[in-house]
Amino acid sequence: MSITDAQQKIPLGISSCLIGEKVRFDGGHKQNRYILDTLGHYFSFRPFCPEMAIGLGVPRETIRLVDNGGRTEAVGNKNAHLNFTQPLIQIADEQKDWHRQIFGYIVKKDSPSCGMERVRVYYKDQPQRSGVGLYTETMMRNFPTLPIEEEGRLGDPVLRESFVKRVFIYRRWQDMIDAGLDWASLTDFHARHKLILYSHDQNLGRKLGRELSAAHQQPIEDYATRYLVDLMAILKIYAKRSNHVNVLEHIRGYLKQDLDKSDKQELTDSIENYRRGLLPLIVPITLLRHHFRRNPNEYIDRSYYMQPHPDELMLLNSL
Repeated sequence: MSITDAQQKIPLGISSCLIGEKVRFDGGHKQNRYILDTLGHYFSFRPFCPEMAIGLGVPRETIRLVDNGGRTEAVGNKNAHLNFTQPLIQIADEQKDWHRQIFGYIVKKDSPSCGMERVRVYYKDQPQRSGVGLYTETMMRNFPTLPIEEEGRLGDPVLRESFVKRVFIYRRWQDMIDAGLDWASLTDFHARHKLILYSHDQNLGRKLGRELSAAHQQPIEDYATRYLVDLMAILKIYAKRSNHVNVLEHIRGYLKQDLDKSDKQELTDSIENYRRGLLPLIVPITLLRHHFRRNPNEYIDRSYYMQPHPDELMLLNSL
């Protein structure tokens, strides 16, 4: 179901150049049509360019990250005496109020201000892809559970699905907090996301569940903070095909008394062909949805695993 009302869209932060604003050093932009035309149906974007925000104009000298005695600094590419390290850190800190109001952030890859990973850092003029843009690094330190992704990595189907899924889960988390956190709501939240966690790492998912069950004697606010950190860490682990197969087979077990021989074989074949890479994940999931519509199960119906985000995004079609 597409969301057309802008007020219902999930707000994300985004590097200004990715929506077409001409803020790059050469006066250009890096508009990304997938972000605008596809994700834009479900997300609203708050653009921000930290380099413009600290007073750098267009056009401008490029900046780069350099190692200065073990400390990463942002300096002019031609004039190394121009140091923008503290302004970029400070401008990130100054955005905390609206960073608290978003549910994810898409940043520009390779940028010395916005890049999320593998940004070039120069060690005596020898570059190594070991850095993080200073604005993004500061934001991640301030909000370690906020879903953040680079636009370049959104071209990978697994990373794209993972990011969007984390955004929707983070939004559901905040909705739960806003509604009034208690042990019942947190336990229900975990139950509805448990199979998703298992698809990323079954052992860590089970461990988180055990910790939740044992945590009821401590203040819920303290534990919830730790729970969210662990939750988002698990969701950042790549969801392997073999893990999805384990979850699909687990879900199939809820139908063992309801299906005839031919339906069971069809479902088995569908999961096996997904395991072999012959079918995308959406095929066995669609078949499971069909059988659960005919044979409802409250636990499966409430689980987000088979519909972690809107079908129209077609993210499961490429996994």
